[in-house]
Amino acid sequence: MLPHLTYLLVLAGCLFGALWLEPLLKVGVLRQVRRLVLTIAPVAAVFVVWDLLAIRAGHWTFDPAQLTGVVFPGGLPLEEVLFFLVVPVCAILGFEATRQTLLRMASAGFFRRRRP
Repeated sequence: MLPHLTYLLVLAGCLFGALWLEPLLKVGVLRQVRRLVLTIAPVAAVFVVWDLLAIRAGHWTFDPAQLTGVVFPGGLPLEEVLFFLVVPVCAILGFEATRQTLLRMASAGFFRRRRP
């Protein structure tokens, strides 16, 4: 197959598994771009710095055979930066889909106690 695309394909799989929640369940996460960026950017920045420190210290490496070869200063591959963006977006989509589904079910009376 294409081993240099492995990491990107895993990220694409994550997106594929989560993006359908937006149109099907109408969770509205991607319509609130500013809120999404303000949620993800600080955390992604911390993890980028963490990775850069770990790379510099020799504690963290990446298999170049599974990467595209695009590397940022400090040795951080493109795929790792994308990881810090894609995974939180997928998690937020999943969380919001669950939260909104439970709210809809509760408002429809799904969780009302039934008397025996």
